[in-house]
Parts: sequence; C-alpha cells; structure tokens
Amino acid sequence: MKAHHPGFLALVNDAKSRVQEVDIAAYLALRASGAPHLLVDTREESEFAAGHVKGALHLGKGIIERDIEAVVPDKDTKLVLYCGGGFRSALVADNLGKMGYTQAISLDGGWRALQASGLELE
Repeated sequence: MKAHHPGFLALVNDAKSRVQEVDIAAYLALRASGAPHLLVDTREESEFAAGHVKGALHLGKGIIERDIEAVVPDKDTKLVLYCGGGFRSALVADNLGKMGYTQAISLDGGWRALQASGLELE
C-alpha cells in the first residue's frame, strides 16, 4: 500500500470529518437490498481501464465536479464513490456535498475491498 504524505492525509481526514462512509459489508448489504444507487469509480482513466466493478460509472476525480450535474442532475441520488482505498473518494464526496449532493458516500477500502468482495468485475 502506498505511503501518503502528511499534507494529503490531513486533507483527507478533514474531508472524512464531513462525509458519510460505508465499508464493503455495508455496501454489499445496500446492493442486496435493491436500494437505488449509482456506484461511481473516481479513479484515473488508466486505473478504470485496468479493471472496475461491472456497471460502475466512471467519473474520475479530475473531472467529476465539472461533469456530475450533467450526468446525475438529481442531487438526491445515492452515489457510492470508490477509488483505490477510500481517500480520493472521500475528497470527491466532500466536494459533491458542497455542490448540494445529499447522498455522496465514500466507500472505505475502495477498489482493494471491491476486488475481494466477489462482485463481478470487468
């Protein structure tokens, strides 16, 4: 696992103080319940191309704030955001909250947890 620099971790921890997070077990329970939601991969294009959860929407951290309102105009849509481990997705969830999205949720554990979850990948 990558060692992150202190300034980045401080930024992430600040964002995490404001955002809702779920772990992989809670996300799998949400999926099993049939509750409507969008799973959004916030990783870079190269990471998404190398593998992602089948059916995940790709809106990378670099462009999601710019494009989200066109792709998901309903700001009450439940968005479960993932990245590699749950740091970048927390930053995205924080920004989407500032934009008025009421259910922007960061998946703690991210892609690593999803790969081990048994969900269909592509």
